[in-house]
Amino acid sequence: MPRRVPLGSPLQLLLLACSFALAAYAGVRLFAGDWLGVVLWIVGAALLHDLVLLPLYTLADRAVVRGLGAAGRRGWTLYVRVPALLSGLLLLVWFPLISGMVAGPYRLATGLSPDGFLTRWLLISAVLFGGSAVLLMWRVRRAAKQRPSAPH
Repeated sequence: MPRRVPLGSPLQLLLLACSFALAAYAGVRLFAGDWLGVVLWIVGAALLHDLVLLPLYTLADRAVVRGLGAAGRRGWTLYVRVPALLSGLLLLVWFPLISGMVAGPYRLATGLSPDGFLTRWLLISAVLFGGSAVLLMWRVRRAAKQRPSAPH
């Protein structure tokens, strides 16, 4: 007997078809202008990620795991990983403005000053890591209060 392919509900199928249609429309609009530049950007981004960024953040994550694991606190790695991931994502998205590489075009297109993006990114990163540290301290104290104390 042939296996039946699970398709999902009609609403799921409709949403999937709409998302494919939207992606096709965006692709047609994107490639209508400078298709060679778009292809080079996608290939370059994939190579940069796979050959440079992936080894770098893998090494950084392993260093954090080793450092916290050696101290018997391996469960604390998420309190470093999450803010680092969010901070890195913000850096990736806003890198042209943070680095000042597109200050002129940004000013011409928006009429706004591109100054301050580095400061804001650093402040957001500090808040992310600080908030993560506060949450970790709160959870450690709560766990310590819930542990029964040893009899004397």
